[in-house]
Amino acid sequence: MPLNTDNHRISYVRPGSPADKAGIMAGDVLLQIGEGSLHDIFDYYYYEENTELDLLIGHEDGTKQQYHIVKSDDDTDIGMTFENGLLDDYRSCTNHCMFCFIDQMPPGMRDTLYFKDDDTRLSFLQGNYVTLTNMSDEELDRVIEYRLSPINISVHTTDPELRIRMLANKNAARIMPRIKKIADAGLTMNTQIVLCKGINDGKELDRTISDLVAFYPQVTSLSVVPVGLTKFRKGLYHLDHFEKEDAEQVIDQIEGWQKKIYAEHGEHFVFASDEWYLMAGRDLPGEEIYDGFGQLENGVGMLRLLIDEFREALDNEGMHPFRHKSVTIATGVLAAPFLTRMSQLFMKKYPGIRVEVVTIINHYFGEQITVSGLITGTDLKEQLSEHGVNDRLLIPINMLRSNEEVFLDDVTVQELSETLQVPVTVVKSSGQDLLDALLDKKDKRE
Repeated sequence: MPLNTDNHRISYVRPGSPADKAGIMAGDVLLQIGEGSLHDIFDYYYYEENTELDLLIGHEDGTKQQYHIVKSDDDTDIGMTFENGLLDDYRSCTNHCMFCFIDQMPPGMRDTLYFKDDDTRLSFLQGNYVTLTNMSDEELDRVIEYRLSPINISVHTTDPELRIRMLANKNAARIMPRIKKIADAGLTMNTQIVLCKGINDGKELDRTISDLVAFYPQVTSLSVVPVGLTKFRKGLYHLDHFEKEDAEQVIDQIEGWQKKIYAEHGEHFVFASDEWYLMAGRDLPGEEIYDGFGQLENGVGMLRLLIDEFREALDNEGMHPFRHKSVTIATGVLAAPFLTRMSQLFMKKYPGIRVEVVTIINHYFGEQITVSGLITGTDLKEQLSEHGVNDRLLIPINMLRSNEEVFLDDVTVQELSETLQVPVTVVKSSGQDLLDALLDKKDKRE
């Protein structure tokens, strides 16, 4: 197959890096690295580990040039970033999961939002969870050969027949042999379950937890998150919403397993996402339950960490002669009570600044969607225009698409600001970030 040079085009060369010192520039194309084939980013990272390596570079004028790179002890990489992060085409998913969120998206959105990926390479690059059903045996062997770890796996159930039914893919039955192969190779895995009411909960959840903890410590952790159901499920597999009593049962089940596993391994291993505690109306567990917050991207312990970080940052912050001002925080239904409590703590210390938390109802995807990460610019504009905003508006960064100031419905932050006629601050994920935003301070880390 001929080389697709567009996938290997260099977008940035870090100043002072080995590549920069060698004379490689943005716009150049990496044609070969080392002596092997350059299929994708896995090959690139494998050869980049060497202290000395040869690169074949294609220039924009059509010429080719060989470069010999020598890394110093201080160089962790050679300093190149590519326009295509995979150095290859993205692979689409062949599953038809009964709970797939993309199948529940409203029509008329950007085409890229309807692309289903289950590309194992994104598990290492971006932390994506993959089912392994779209991965060939040869690709799995290459992951093991290159010692790529950890891999994040969407398990959902360890029952072969049930997994085939849930994912609508006959390859789904091979999950446990593949997990065993990865574990036997000494690589580590993080796992997750999207829990569907009456499908993979109850006794099936017990079975899955039992099967996966048997591979501890190669299987490092397991998160359990509730299925997200939008109002656009017409023609799809019927799934029921979890209610308060369901959430209580799931928490009790998981906490029972945590006690058992902790007694044996000194780790809690399996975690309920924050949504379960909020649905059940229960207090969040303490920091010690989360074993270092290894499943934050799945919403496990995110609120606990935010609250603890915010309180610590608030305690350490000095007093300032602030003028009287007011701030609005927009968030989803689930997080609103916690942000309200943090705002009250803030106003107690800084009574000159008024903070109002506004709960945004998700009309766009449906009112059953209560997380802030799926709130759209359209709902923000409509509801905040009706409610009114204060001098400034704060929104969490998880409302925006990765590395863009754009909401899921293509509304931009600038458009929201112009509609509301107030400045909009995008708040990063830590408690210190939230405090700095409330105090209208620039990010200390920039």
